[in-house]
Amino acid sequence: MGALTDRAAGLLAAHRWAAGPTLVSTVASGTAAATTLVIARGVGAAAFGHFTVVLSIALIVTVGMLTSLNYVMFQELPRAEPGARPALVTTALLATLVLGTAVFAAGLAAAPLLTAALGVDTRTLVFALALALSMTLNQLTESFLRGLKRFRLVAGLKLAVAVVYLGAAACCLLVFGVRDAEPYLVALIGTNLVFALVSVAGFEVVPRSWSWALARSLYRHGAYVTAIAALTAVVFGVDVIFLNHWAPRADVGVYSVYNGFPKRLLGVVFTDGVGLVLLPTLATSDKPAVMRRIARLAPVVFAATAVFSFAASTVFFLLMGGEYPYSLGLMALSALGIGAHTVFNLQQVALTMDGVRGAKVLIGCLLAGTPLALACQAALIAWQGLAGGLVAFALSNLVLVAVVTAVSARLYRPAGALEVRG
Repeated sequence: MGALTDRAAGLLAAHRWAAGPTLVSTVASGTAAATTLVIARGVGAAAFGHFTVVLSIALIVTVGMLTSLNYVMFQELPRAEPGARPALVTTALLATLVLGTAVFAAGLAAAPLLTAALGVDTRTLVFALALALSMTLNQLTESFLRGLKRFRLVAGLKLAVAVVYLGAAACCLLVFGVRDAEPYLVALIGTNLVFALVSVAGFEVVPRSWSWALARSLYRHGAYVTAIAALTAVVFGVDVIFLNHWAPRADVGVYSVYNGFPKRLLGVVFTDGVGLVLLPTLATSDKPAVMRRIARLAPVVFAATAVFSFAASTVFFLLMGGEYPYSLGLMALSALGIGAHTVFNLQQVALTMDGVRGAKVLIGCLLAGTPLALACQAALIAWQGLAGGLVAFALSNLVLVAVVTAVSARLYRPAGALEVRG
């Protein structure tokens, strides 16, 4: 444990230059999360339920449009020769534009089937597809800037866009009194596209450098991560669709505050906070030792995150108003789910940073645990609605944590024992 602490301290010292961009990026992500709360309070639970349904569908569709090319760029751009980087950026960007447009068109063509399956109308589906395409371009162009180490630029852009979105939301609420979800969705789509367009200043696009062979290589690289992203998007996104089908739309909005906002807050901490040091540490650490350490620390991580989530969410609910009723029981269920979700996120990051081997193990665990998790969600939400959704979220995470713990204990054995090989 002391060696790992020393290594983390060394990484902090070596990456001290990143403190400023990391802080700015964290503030930007926090501002975006706070804007969601402003919208939730201002439009009311029913309209925010509509906002949440669109966002949940968009998050799932984004997996198919993006196909983890942002993750590939994080790895390929830093180690590529400077002369090869424009080809990487151009190929990834054009391929994503073509695929994203194709998925958007396919979604429109399949609207009668999709709307029936998802329990939404065509207008909601169109908003979800448009939001997914804007999020895809936002995440891909951000990965270009990060891969090229333009950390200050990407942090500044994220903060500027977050402030603009917050300002637009506040203006709609306070000046125009808008209580419908769609203008806020339009603003979110617009700020995503503005980020993508302005970020072009930070990288070079050379259309003639497009390469079909390179595109195949990039998609092959991202295939395993895409499978992981697709499975996690389903297991942690379908609950909102189930709730939208079996419960009033206002309950979807309340559920998003109880469950969705703590998850976003957790994402801010992981993505823009500890991720800077955690990911490099995991990439160079002995994976069997890491998995055993996570298993030992899981109860502490679970308890600490649950307590923090309970306390922080209580404060947020005091600001939300009467349409979002505060319940100690529901808050406790939410906190338990967030605690279990944090443990699963740690396991997921550790396995993903083990390359193909870890990705294969995680995919197997998700394939084994997802059917049971989805069955729990469908049964409990149909039975108990909002409360059932919170219980189902906690159980889904506990199922996945149990599967990953059991499999990693068998396959990631101590040094000298037989280990799984990719």
